[in-house]
Amino acid sequence: MSNERDTGGRGTVYRLVGVVHLPPLPGSARGGSATELPALLDRVRRDAAAYATAGVDAVIVENFGDAPFAPGAVEPHVVAAMTLAVATVRAESGLPVGVNVLRNDVESAVAIAAMTGGAFVRANVYVGAAVTDQGLIEGRADRVQTLVRRLGAPVAVWADIDVKHAAPLAQRPLAELAEDAVERGLAAAVIVTGRATGQPATVADLAAVRAAVPTTPLYIGSGVTAATVGGLLNHADGVIVGTAAKAEGLVTNPVDPERIRAIVEAAHGR
Repeated sequence: MSNERDTGGRGTVYRLVGVVHLPPLPGSARGGSATELPALLDRVRRDAAAYATAGVDAVIVENFGDAPFAPGAVEPHVVAAMTLAVATVRAESGLPVGVNVLRNDVESAVAIAAMTGGAFVRANVYVGAAVTDQGLIEGRADRVQTLVRRLGAPVAVWADIDVKHAAPLAQRPLAELAEDAVERGLAAAVIVTGRATGQPATVADLAAVRAAVPTTPLYIGSGVTAATVGGLLNHADGVIVGTAAKAEGLVTNPVDPERIRAIVEAAHGR
């Protein structure tokens, strides 16, 4: 049974979103040859099936294994491989699917989502600018929204607010960053994370963003576990689950059906 829900004026959101972390893609610093892509897609298919069977509401696909990441536009082979991966996840899971092209190629993510029937994209830096391990990254909400309109596809933009593994170029209150993303950047949802992959967001940060954009869906983007998910959902509309769903809790491992099932059951208070 789907757990998409109306949030009293904040639109319909996905309560639980699972992450398919793609292994290094062919052509990346740690990737193999293009002939190895079918085996990679087999793993993607298994992860998607595990999430769907456990009962998550949506899945997001990201090229996590491609580190070190490009700061801007990725190369064509990344777009090609991710398009196949997203199409595979959609076909296997039957769930709404999102796209995150790391580190911040939101336009390619929009194109992939539009061509595969994806529902949303994640923008790590959407408005403003951030200092990251890839250097300085600037948001391009103007180009992203123009492409969404041009392609005519119902692709929503989920914008990170003070994203993990980064720091704003100029320190500003989270409330202001959230307001800019939604009111000036037209983001459909916002995401709050901890400082790094697997680290939890703070209740104070969640409260600040919720107060700033009370009618916008709010997601927790890192650090969610079976032990914490029930409490965290008191402060957000949904959670994005990745590391805690993996075998042995290691982000590079495949999805563990038992671990993700435990998270789903905890979210529902069972």
